[in-house]
Amino acid sequence: MKEQLRQIEETASAAISSCTDLRALDELRVKFLGKKGELTAILKQMGKLSAEERPVMGQLANEVRGKLESMISEKSAALQEAAKAAKIAAESLDVTMPGKRPAMGRLHPLQIVENEIKEIFLGMGFSVADGPEVEYDYYNFEALNLPPNHPARDTQDTFYITENILLRTQTSSVQVHVMENQKPPIRVISPGRVYRSDAVDATHSPLFHQIEGLVVDKGITMADLKGTLELLMQRLYGDDCKIRLRPHHFPFTEPSAEVDVMCFNCHGEGCRVCKGEGYIELLGAGMVHPKVLEGCGIDSSVYSGFAFGLGLERIVMRRYNISDMRLLFENDMRFLEQFR
Repeated sequence: MKEQLRQIEETASAAISSCTDLRALDELRVKFLGKKGELTAILKQMGKLSAEERPVMGQLANEVRGKLESMISEKSAALQEAAKAAKIAAESLDVTMPGKRPAMGRLHPLQIVENEIKEIFLGMGFSVADGPEVEYDYYNFEALNLPPNHPARDTQDTFYITENILLRTQTSSVQVHVMENQKPPIRVISPGRVYRSDAVDATHSPLFHQIEGLVVDKGITMADLKGTLELLMQRLYGDDCKIRLRPHHFPFTEPSAEVDVMCFNCHGEGCRVCKGEGYIELLGAGMVHPKVLEGCGIDSSVYSGFAFGLGLERIVMRRYNISDMRLLFENDMRFLEQFR
């Protein structure tokens, strides 16, 4: 038995010393010191020894067990320290290496032009108003002098959620909220998304953006409207840009006008782009209808105002010579990366 104990000690010591893995070290512990290990198997034979031999063999067995446990403990600590050092070395950061510049995002062309238009109007003393995209029929139509039988209320043209709730077709509804809650003088623009049941093509989309403006004060005339829009277009397209107003009809303004901007391609001489007109239709405008003012609690005998609405996509397409509106919504990075 003494030879067996010495053999276990020698074999285990060699295996522990050469071990390079914590899992393998634990397997060695179980192999030699576990309940079914080799040393335990020897100790189970102690009952066969004489009374004189038992203390001697017991002392030797304890010495072997103590030595192996100590070796395993020391080896485990060494392997853990080596693993920690290796992990630190692998995860260390070389501060002398050049960094990787992260990809920088940029504004969408719609947002670029919207921000520019906001700055122009803020410079003229306007404020920016916001409102719900899911709107009551009253604010979207009735308060704007659009009667129940008006074609714009057709379910083929408008996204109705219920009989009285819909996705707004224009940001004019924001102007009504402003007039109900603010006394004149009023100078606001209301940019935002609007929705109409249009088929998607190069010039139409069921979702697009509008920027509508409203001024209400004493003595406001069409001259104020024309001067405001002229300044806007000159800031957007250059000081030589001209506009013209053509008579039109909108239920919420009277008189009303379509506003054309001088063709950026031919500068008013007439070409293929403007179909020989020299001007391109860009937005609608007019003097706020007295009925709209009265419906919002504003005395139309004292106050007057003008309103206008322009499609942001149309402005952007003119600004960057984009021929297909769908490019603005398809999120093609090859297209979007052109704009800074």
